[in-house]
Amino acid sequence: MKIVSHILSPLFAITFLMLLVVFHPLQWIGLRLFGYNGHKRVIDVLNFLLVKSLLILGVRVQLKNEHELPKDTTLIFVSNHQSTFDIPPFGYFFRKHHPKFVSKIELGKGIPSVSFNLRHGGAALINRKDAKQALSTLGKFAKNIQKNKWSAVIFPEGTRSRNGQPKKFSTNGLKIITKYNPDGYIVPVTINNSWKVFKYGKYPLGIGSPITFTTHKPIKIDSLPFEVLMEATEKAITTHIN
Repeated sequence: MKIVSHILSPLFAITFLMLLVVFHPLQWIGLRLFGYNGHKRVIDVLNFLLVKSLLILGVRVQLKNEHELPKDTTLIFVSNHQSTFDIPPFGYFFRKHHPKFVSKIELGKGIPSVSFNLRHGGAALINRKDAKQALSTLGKFAKNIQKNKWSAVIFPEGTRSRNGQPKKFSTNGLKIITKYNPDGYIVPVTINNSWKVFKYGKYPLGIGSPITFTTHKPIKIDSLPFEVLMEATEKAITTHIN
């Protein structure tokens, strides 16, 4: 299998990078000519193609959703974090809910398509070394998604799990976001197997392990005290990690 991976990994890497490079100017055009909706449509197509590009590695990405997600309100998607390939499926599978990511500020520069989208698509770019900046940015972000009835995507572990085992969840960011969105819902999501794409490291890439996104029952934010809400959210996510 590793021999096959050495053959497929360069093909995937070239395809993935080409998509990012090609869609960078397309985002600019979409935003300048058609505003937010034009930009979002370009991003939706990009996320779809990025998800499908994983098929080069024999990796199929599947959403398992047995719950009807609330509409016309803010949703806070809370998930474990296993790899870079957690991001495009979130953007594509939940595109109707206008997902906006909480991300580290370093990703806002230097990456074709990704950085442009984070800067102009409504994300929160957090400086982990500057608590004042992080709190201020999260507050503005929380108010913005509430105003526009968008959704947020946050990975409370902070950094990716290299072996699939979840790290301790941090509640600081979630506390601010939920504070400004009491009428919204938290949607716990469990990601399985995306870490296996990097099981050998950055090269060669892992092949053939399907990635699954499993949504759990949405929880009304103001239905529980914050500590209980976070405990229920973390439990729903972590107990379903394979």
